[in-house]
Parts: sequence; structure tokens; C-alpha cells
Amino acid sequence: MAATTIARPEPAAVRLGYMALNVLQALFFAVWTAFCVSCACVALLFWRTLPLIMARRMWAPPLVWMAGARLSVQGTQNVPRDRPVIFVSNHQSMLDIALVFQVLPVNLHFVLKKELAYAPFVGLFAWATGMIFVDRKNRKAAIASVRKVGTLVRQGRTIVAFPEGTRSREGGILPFKKGVFVSALSAQVPVVPMAIEGAGRVLPSRGFRVRPSPVRVNIGKPIFTEGMTERDRDALLEQAQMAVAALYEEIRLPPQ
Repeated sequence: MAATTIARPEPAAVRLGYMALNVLQALFFAVWTAFCVSCACVALLFWRTLPLIMARRMWAPPLVWMAGARLSVQGTQNVPRDRPVIFVSNHQSMLDIALVFQVLPVNLHFVLKKELAYAPFVGLFAWATGMIFVDRKNRKAAIASVRKVGTLVRQGRTIVAFPEGTRSREGGILPFKKGVFVSALSAQVPVVPMAIEGAGRVLPSRGFRVRPSPVRVNIGKPIFTEGMTERDRDALLEQAQMAVAALYEEIRLPPQ
């Protein structure tokens, strides 16, 4: 269960200083993203996976640094590099995608909500590199997305999903949705649990109020699905959710 944290009010001078800094950060995020996406689209003409490498080595690290996220990572030894997997993580902030790109040393395809398809530059990059958009309000489209995830994994792509379906505003772990676990079972690939703690303090889910803070990422051991069938979907979901929750508790900072 997540503990409720009451934020201490900032002095007016500090708040005004952060407001000015946040304007500069927003401009940097927008310009840097536009530049990187433009470069990635050119690179795509020559090598299909190069834009994904650029995303984790070129685009993500400056964003994480500029946001003031003091990043620490545990469990990188658990990242499989010889086979495709599906990473499942909790979701706290818009910064999570950049964090995951920087932390995981493999090329990644994300499962994203369909609204991001229309985000300037980000949507273009996601569309051009074959990311999966999910419309959870449209059952037929959601089923098609689940099938696409399974197809991509069978083709050797590694997938990242946030099965809570939305960003948590109170910390802790929200209930997981089932779709990505159906994909894992159909492709018979491992599910790797991962937890993010602190991203919501750096960039909360409401507004653009960036504040420096420690951010911790904890990567768990793979959950193997060989021999499981679709009847094991709920058991796999529960096992993955419990694993993410346990990883989160290992790195969660006490309330301030």
C-alpha cells in the first residue's frame, strides 16, 4: 500500500526560480526531441534499428540529466540479451520512457497509448520505428494490438509495456491489465518485471513541474512462460504484478 506524502510548500522565490527553469527545460526537451527525431528518421533510411540505438544512447540521457533525475539502477544482470522478452513496469511519469531507454541495454519497442501517436515528433518517431499503439476504449483495436505485440516478439523484438494502463498519481502499483500477458503466452517469451521509483517526483503526472530527485530502477529476474497456455494468463499477470510490487518496495524511499 502506498503511503500518502504531503509535499512541503515551496518558498515563493524558490517556486519562481523553478518556474523559470522549467520553461528552459521544456524548451530543451522540445528542441532536443525534434532534433533527435529528425536525425532518427534520416538514419531509418539506412539501418532499421539505428533509430532505436539513437533513442537510448543519444536522446534519453540528456533528457534524464536535464530533468535532474539522479538515476541509480539495480538488477541489470537480469536483462536477457540473447532472446526477445517483454518488460513490464509500473508507470509514474512521462519521463519513464526516457528512463527505460537509458537503463535497458537492448533495442526496445514500447506499447503506448494511442494519444501519443499524435504527439509532435514523438508520435512520428514511434510510428516510424514500429511502436505499438493501444486504444483501450476500442476492444477490437485493443485485440489487434495484442496480436501485433505477439507478432513482433516472435520476430525477435523486445517489448516494454506499462500494464497499469495509466500513470500512478499516488505511488504504489495499480492493477495490471491483461493484454500484454496474452502476448507473452502466445509468443512463449519471458516476462521481465521492472520497477521505477521517483520519476513521479521529478516530473509529476499533472503539468510540467520538474524537480530534481533521486530515481531508482530495479530489474527483476525473468518469469519464463514456456509450457504455459492462455489459461495461465491470470496466474502470469498476478505473478508479474507481485514481482513488480516487490521490486518497488525494495527501492521505495520513505515519505519526506
